[in-house]
Amino acid sequence: MRLGSGTFAAGCVVIEVLGVALFLRGFFPAPVFSGAERQAESPAPEPSAGASSNWTELPPPLFSKVVILLIDALRDDFVFGSKGVKFMPYTTYLVEKGSSLSFVAEAKPPTVTMPRIKALLTGSLPGFIDVVRNLNSPTLMEDNVITRAKAAGKRIIFYGDETWVKLFPKHFVEYDGTTSFFVSDYTEVDNNVTRHLDKVLKRQDWDMLILHYLGLDHIGHISGPSSPLVGHKLSEMDSILMKIHTALLAEERDPLLPSLLVLCGDHGMSEAGGHGASSMEEVNTALVLVSSAFERKPGDVRHPTRVQQTDLAATLSIGLGLPIPKSNTGSLMFPVVEGRPMREQLRFLHLNTVQLSKLLQENVPSYNKEPGFEQFKVSERSHRNWIRLYLEENNSEVVFNLGAKVRRQYLDALRMLKLSLSRRAAQYDVYSMAVGTVLVLEALVLLLLSVPQALSSRAELDVPLLSPVCSLLFYLLLLALAALHVVVCTAADSSCYLCGLPWLAAGGVMTLIAALLCAGMSALTRVFAGGKCLSQNPPQSTSRWSELDLLSFLGTVGHVLSLGASSFIEEEHQTWYFLVNTLCLALCHQIYRKCLLGDDCAPQHCPHTGEEFDGVAVALQGKRAGPEGWELSRAPADPSSLEALRGSERWMVLASPWLVLACCRLLRSLNQTGVQWAHRPDLGHWLTSSDHKAELSVLAALSLTMIFVLVQKRCSLTSKVAMAFGLLGVYCYRAAIGNVLFPWQQDNKDISKGITEARFVYVFVLGILFTGTKDLLKSQIIAADFTARTVGLWEIHSGLVLLATLLLRPHNLPVLVLSLAIQTIMAQFVWRPLRHDVAEVTVMHYWFGQAFFYFQGNSNSIATVDISAGFVGLDAYMEIPAIFLTAFATYSGPVLWASHLVNFLTSEASSGSALSHACFCYALICSIPVSVYIILVTSLRYHLFIWSVFSPKLLYEGMHLLITAAVCIFFIAMDQTNTKS
Repeated sequence: MRLGSGTFAAGCVVIEVLGVALFLRGFFPAPVFSGAERQAESPAPEPSAGASSNWTELPPPLFSKVVILLIDALRDDFVFGSKGVKFMPYTTYLVEKGSSLSFVAEAKPPTVTMPRIKALLTGSLPGFIDVVRNLNSPTLMEDNVITRAKAAGKRIIFYGDETWVKLFPKHFVEYDGTTSFFVSDYTEVDNNVTRHLDKVLKRQDWDMLILHYLGLDHIGHISGPSSPLVGHKLSEMDSILMKIHTALLAEERDPLLPSLLVLCGDHGMSEAGGHGASSMEEVNTALVLVSSAFERKPGDVRHPTRVQQTDLAATLSIGLGLPIPKSNTGSLMFPVVEGRPMREQLRFLHLNTVQLSKLLQENVPSYNKEPGFEQFKVSERSHRNWIRLYLEENNSEVVFNLGAKVRRQYLDALRMLKLSLSRRAAQYDVYSMAVGTVLVLEALVLLLLSVPQALSSRAELDVPLLSPVCSLLFYLLLLALAALHVVVCTAADSSCYLCGLPWLAAGGVMTLIAALLCAGMSALTRVFAGGKCLSQNPPQSTSRWSELDLLSFLGTVGHVLSLGASSFIEEEHQTWYFLVNTLCLALCHQIYRKCLLGDDCAPQHCPHTGEEFDGVAVALQGKRAGPEGWELSRAPADPSSLEALRGSERWMVLASPWLVLACCRLLRSLNQTGVQWAHRPDLGHWLTSSDHKAELSVLAALSLTMIFVLVQKRCSLTSKVAMAFGLLGVYCYRAAIGNVLFPWQQDNKDISKGITEARFVYVFVLGILFTGTKDLLKSQIIAADFTARTVGLWEIHSGLVLLATLLLRPHNLPVLVLSLAIQTIMAQFVWRPLRHDVAEVTVMHYWFGQAFFYFQGNSNSIATVDISAGFVGLDAYMEIPAIFLTAFATYSGPVLWASHLVNFLTSEASSGSALSHACFCYALICSIPVSVYIILVTSLRYHLFIWSVFSPKLLYEGMHLLITAAVCIFFIAMDQTNTKS
């Protein structure tokens, strides 16, 4: 089967996407859970030795009513720090002098809303894959406090984030959900919660009231934690807490059962305003328990103590007189029951340790050897002896001292049991991981073995697929894989994703693996056969490695090797900055040697271009297999063409690498990213502060003007007009939402959501894309119309630039300007005069695309994803548009550089095979890091930073591979257009 090299590469990338998806499904595991979720069990009785105890039922509740006030993104210093003192005076009074207990609750990554709600109410550690499910929360099937409360007849009312309604359908007697992902709204989303308060606080027909406020989190996504809006929102939350607390105190007529007010956050907020990763600002949340049961004595100073966020589930269960959720991994916050009699304290601790020990028994085969389980047995024996002594003599000092000792033993047992469960918090689906890895590696091997043919002048290759599929080896492999599948699925103790698939789907995966393996073996045989022929008749090739070839190879290898270290992943932007700077220096050396020394460093090509395997040896040395498929048409034919340049052109060629270096250095100071230096001030923070809005407005206006100048030169008149109005609409949108100012605007009193302005820009984006597509179709009809094809491609590129301009934050517009400027400089003064081949140009585009991914402030942390871009122009949450816009804004750098690569090769290449070669090279250079990283992550799956560092990077790599597949499909479509034209 003969395929074009671009089509073959795209197919391999699609297979890799399938393999990565399967690997991710197995890698992000299901959390530890109890197998007896729905079985009703009687509570563990109080231990007794020789004496009968009447404490066999659950303890009565400690509180009559519970109000949970959950403020999204309420990190600890917003309450316990200077902001709390300034903007939350009533809360500060309760923390320092009132009847309250304050804690710093640590949230485990991923620090996004849905997994954090699950942790708060189930006490379990959610799987990392919940960061994906956060967009569309399924019904919570695990045992949890809400389900237990409803089963006990508690009447629950909820107002706030609709995630709760999705997790707990039919659990609330009354609810009003608000959309959590529409981050542009930070006012009405909270007003829709507060408007119910006055009415519901006067009623007596509820036992639990849950309020989830989203405004603070939305402000963080829009403008970060340093925004003045944060102070206003904290003041608003403080007044709401005061209203609730005052109403609860007025209703407390029964002194035996006071009410409980819980102030908490689901996660924190990074210095950039996002969340999802594991920085201190993201994992440390405020937790304040307010109740008259926590009256403090004069001089009683209580400082916030550290607890785990999962500890709240057990504490709420004890407080409401409910069984502790079976999958709970947290412990009772002991200060809550410290004022109770000693017998009740031990009873509460015993119930918690029994629940944790049962969970340990269900998930750890050798549970009896765990230190926590042994300590639990010791504590239970001591508790039994204490009960006997207590029933005989319940008021002596000896009984109290012995009880204090048993209490310490229980607390030690809780700590050890939590540690044992956290070490075994998840189980990997190794079978799915292995199958996914095999698919990815098979596709990569096929790409590597196909290099000689794929990069030949014809850009075609024979895919050895039909003959291997019809061979005996294929059927033997298929039979062996099917047998292995049956053995794994019948012998596995834990469920595997592949084993749960229908046999037809699982059989398709096995057939694909067997076919790819046979095709790889066939290709390897042909390579060895070709190498043997070449050894007998060596080609007369003068091809040699150039400095750029060596840099491309060493840079790719070095980057791949760096992925094995957590620090290099956290600071990966430094790797790409170094590679881009080194590339500029290598280009400078090449230009100066050619211009000043007269050294001909132009690519030397092999004279034998007609034979199919003429490029094998050349591909092993470099990548050039024929001049017509590689050279750029508008490059001067004279090898010493650079010496012929005169005047300003010559000086621009000499200065171009230094100009690019200067642009890159300026971009590095715009956005601090990574982990080590993310907290340091940068130009972006300075521009986004409220004191420098005028400077940001001037910079945004200049940037939009420069974007128009750099883009309009190759557009049609219609697209130029649309681009001008679109850029004007972008500024109007940013002014409408309060990011920038008009010259006549003195304040931000008229801030809106900017929906009309954004949709105005979308109209022009679609118009420019439609015009470009029309020109491409026109070029297919009129075969000789080369201009229509190049203009059409550039207009599509311009439409993407306009969309990126709308979605990027205003302080990032210079990133887009300098990206377009570097593209112009490199195309006009580097790639054309130096006659770089297609592979070199492709590698440079890929490197610059990766660098600009980080220049715009991204990192390998989920917290840097700007989800506010997904809601530009939307007045309600729509999942597919929001995901598309967020992904495009995040990967706008790589996407725009890939689009520019298509434009450059289409307008410059002398052969129609250039796009096929570029597609193959792009797919290969993207596939190598993904394939190697999957192996590294598998070997490091028990690493200390697997969830905080390696797992987010794995998600980024999967998304990058998906975008690569889309880019390859775009390459193929444009290549087909060129062929038909």
